[in-house]
Amino acid sequence: MRQEKSLLLQEIKDKIDGSQAIVLATYQKMSPNLASDFRMNISKTGGSFEIVKKRMLIKAAEKAGFTLDRSNLQGHIGVIFADSDPVETTKYVYQFCKENTDNFVVIGGRFEGQLCSETDLKLISQLPSQDEMRAQLLGTFEAPMSQTLATIEALLCSVVYCLENKTADSKEEVNS
Repeated sequence: MRQEKSLLLQEIKDKIDGSQAIVLATYQKMSPNLASDFRMNISKTGGSFEIVKKRMLIKAAEKAGFTLDRSNLQGHIGVIFADSDPVETTKYVYQFCKENTDNFVVIGGRFEGQLCSETDLKLISQLPSQDEMRAQLLGTFEAPMSQTLATIEALLCSVVYCLENKTADSKEEVNS
């Protein structure tokens, strides 16, 4: 194998090893502007998009410790590497697929070391993002405290209302 190819193979393997998830997609007829927009938006989610030759991808995957089925890799193959937030990156990929059904189709991937089908990745894309999960967790922590505070406020208000009623009753007795 020539040195350039072995360096390219090693680079792809390193990207696979360094990413939390990868998404494999077939694409066709993507204009340069559309591809550029896709790359830019993927980078905002903490990922990257690479066009990889099938043979290189299969060899790099084998070196990384998993096997890709060559029969699933039809057409031009693009690989999305999710480096920081794989759920957010996968969400954007599926959003892009909905907007560009003729150009881009997810065929599978790898998420946290496990090979995933297109259906599995679609389910992953429907999970809440890290920020949404943090908000839900904080809401869970905050709910009992706010309910306790509301109960204490209600008790204090009822005591104040009782005292006001008592003073109003005693004023009426004095005036009578």
